[in-house]
Amino acid sequence: MRSFVVYPERKENAPVVIVIHEIFGLSDWIRALADRLAADGFIAVAPDFLSGRGEKGGGTLSVKSPDDVRTLIRGLAEDEVNGRIEAARTWALKLPAASGTSATIGFCWGGARSFAFGAHQCALDAAVVFYGSNPADPAVLRRVKVPVLGLYGGDDARVNATIDPAAAVLKKRGRTYEYEIYEGAGHGFLRQQAERDGANQRAAEKAWPRVVEFLRRNLE
Repeated sequence: MRSFVVYPERKENAPVVIVIHEIFGLSDWIRALADRLAADGFIAVAPDFLSGRGEKGGGTLSVKSPDDVRTLIRGLAEDEVNGRIEAARTWALKLPAASGTSATIGFCWGGARSFAFGAHQCALDAAVVFYGSNPADPAVLRRVKVPVLGLYGGDDARVNATIDPAAAVLKKRGRTYEYEIYEGAGHGFLRQQAERDGANQRAAEKAWPRVVEFLRRNLE
């Protein structure tokens, strides 16, 4: 599995954040997000979940079209996705510069995978979800032990319909599920900041500092 890895410039060892890409694969935008996380003090590891699935065993860049990328990602089994996240996490935690704490952060398809991995790996220290659907199965939600932060656009009814059921289960279990819904913002607001008459940009400007604060609070 190939991954894009970015190190922060800091004296102390750094927490690890696994960056889970959207349904568009490991794009330049995801690499830029990894750079941003490193600038904020984290070791960012962005796996290419299509590693070995592209032409001649390549990853996202070897796939012929965006439609083919989306089709391949939709075909990934949950066990394979969790296995690849765990492989990236295990590798990163062994880095000499790593502090021993870890989190996931995901966007859209990756956001849903970030939340689900929080149910799969109880040793994770935090999970961040950008506009990804929450697990629908209460049995999965009951396995979540890690603090979760969810960030959603107000005009994203499909995804937002999954917030209250998840919140109810996690509250009953005494788990931490912080979330914020940004008025007027749409799905994918962090990537598409120029859209929706400034609402997406305002949401992005508010969401990122909250992500950094949440990660530092749970990982440092």
